[in-house]
Amino acid sequence: MATQASPIDRNTALTLSTERPASTSSGYLMLVVLLAAIIVAIFGATQIDANPTLGVPLLLAGSLVFAFVVIGFYMLQPNQAAAITLFGSYKGTDRTTGLRWVVPWYGKKKLSVRANNIISDKIKVNDLRGNPIEIAAQVVWRVTDTAQALFDVDNYKTFVLVQIEAAVRTIGSRYPYDDFEHQEVTLRGNHDQVGGELRQELIARLTMAGITVDECGFTHLAYAQEIAGAMLRRQQAQAVVAARQTLVEGAVGMVQMALTQLSEKGVVELDDERRAAMVSNLMVVLCGERDTQPIVNAGSLYQ
Repeated sequence: MATQASPIDRNTALTLSTERPASTSSGYLMLVVLLAAIIVAIFGATQIDANPTLGVPLLLAGSLVFAFVVIGFYMLQPNQAAAITLFGSYKGTDRTTGLRWVVPWYGKKKLSVRANNIISDKIKVNDLRGNPIEIAAQVVWRVTDTAQALFDVDNYKTFVLVQIEAAVRTIGSRYPYDDFEHQEVTLRGNHDQVGGELRQELIARLTMAGITVDECGFTHLAYAQEIAGAMLRRQQAQAVVAARQTLVEGAVGMVQMALTQLSEKGVVELDDERRAAMVSNLMVVLCGERDTQPIVNAGSLYQ
């Protein structure tokens, strides 16, 4: 099957951002500096009356250092990142957990890199044969590149929802809903294969947003209500035809085996007319839906 170009291939003019480590500091070290500034400020406040020349500068210095340090603190939980910017320019991403610190004029934008689970709304799609079907998908996704997620798309969560719907429509229209003869790849009969193709389609669409897909599959798959009754009757008819075909093939084999063994073992010699009658009776017995009522012939075979 020919592969389709991904959205990135169709838009080569787009310049993608790339995540890189940010230059940040441990917040615990700066916490010591903060405590020292508090001590200096308190000591200066106590010396204002006795020695204003010493007390006022210490109070001002301690207060300024305290204000400078306290603004730069931020905290990162496990599987959480912070994009660092300077006046709108991206300076890197911090993924180190715990208490962190950066100079106050740097901006900090937190985002989660944990796995997210989404179940899409039911959407109506025409399958390969033009039959309207309803599809809903479950997708597990996560952010892998924070710079792309924040700066290459307007809202990466909304972007994910829109691309999931687009990918489901694409895959849903690529295959028929069902094939009773099992000669084609179908949405209902090949969950693993179709789910894998849906995942690849989503990965190609979400790469530009720095997002990958860990798992996906269909949570709802059914004919649309307007044709559900007709398609159910069609499936039932196909099932009856297939069952009858299998039954007739088996009955023919059993009749052939019975006639062959009767002939080889010399149990009875049958002319063409009696052979045809026996074949007819055996087919009725083997293919009939109701139990047959045997008739015992107590006389000659030809009476």
